[in-house]
Amino acid sequence: MSPRLPDRSRAPGPRRNPNTVRRFRDVQQAEQAFDYRDRGLLTVPLERIVGSVNRYLDFDRHFRLKPDRPRDRLDAVRRAMEQGRPTRPVDLYQIKDQYFVVDGNHRIAVAKERGFEEISARVVEFLPSAGTRANALYRERAEFVDATGLKAAIELTEIGQYRALLAQIERHRAFLEGERSRTVSVSEAAEDWNGTVYRPLTLLIEKAQLVQSFPGRTVADLYAYVSQSQWEKGRDRGAGRGVTEAIKADMEEFRRIMASKKEAEYPDMLREITVFVLMNISTKKELQILDRLIAVPEVREVHSVHGSIDIIVKIVLVRSLLSSDAEVISRFVQEKIRHIPGVVSTQTLIPGISRTKED
Repeated sequence: MSPRLPDRSRAPGPRRNPNTVRRFRDVQQAEQAFDYRDRGLLTVPLERIVGSVNRYLDFDRHFRLKPDRPRDRLDAVRRAMEQGRPTRPVDLYQIKDQYFVVDGNHRIAVAKERGFEEISARVVEFLPSAGTRANALYRERAEFVDATGLKAAIELTEIGQYRALLAQIERHRAFLEGERSRTVSVSEAAEDWNGTVYRPLTLLIEKAQLVQSFPGRTVADLYAYVSQSQWEKGRDRGAGRGVTEAIKADMEEFRRIMASKKEAEYPDMLREITVFVLMNISTKKELQILDRLIAVPEVREVHSVHGSIDIIVKIVLVRSLLSSDAEVISRFVQEKIRHIPGVVSTQTLIPGISRTKED
């Protein structure tokens, strides 16, 4: 489908009745979406078809034909669908996640009326200008999908990260060509990368529930952070030795090891930290403080002692491999111990080399 491009020089029309479907030109002007790409034949959710290019005055916002409009065409389409006759795909323009009808308004109206969820459509997508951060990300994602052919949603929130992933896929493509002794396309490499590298690492991240520690970020964001920190030269591996042990320092080594494992055997991206906290307290509240401490789930042992220290507490914390020991310990002590009434001061000790005996 070759798009019938609207005239950019024309000013937007008068303000539209909010009860009508959306006018394509209004959204196009608002988004400055004039660059386009042909996406071919797709299956489109009907709920995302919200407007029309030329028939926006004929339908209400639910895509029902208005009472004063001719109904011959609508009735004919309805009879064809009721009789099970095949209908050709509709033609749509897309801006972000919204679609506008170029041809097929009545077919969409009947499909919505009959409760269909999807419809086959030839789609031309108009890309919004990169004037905003959200639009810049959208264009980068579109370029990434075009280059790789990957349909799986990879939602990043940082500008430039799609290009970083594309560079990662290109390095993987070069590796595959050496491994397979033949030419490997970007789309073939992307498919292999998605299944053998990206998906296993995101499963590790999901398993450890790391996203909960990074509000506003996605699993893909954390994949980008971890993979680039571990696998690209010149980057500081600040996440620590534990990450390298779980993920390996080389992408292809990680791919090889993960290929031999079932999902249930994937390494855990969590680790335990044993901490001892030495406390000085108000002796008048000793029993209450002991009771409060032992009730904390992470506290394993509480000892009242004689000397310059009043209480020794053994704590076992769990942290993700993306956090530092100091960060996790400090937050725990501040939130769970220092606020207890009667606590005067604390000192934290982290064991280096430990030896224990079984009972």
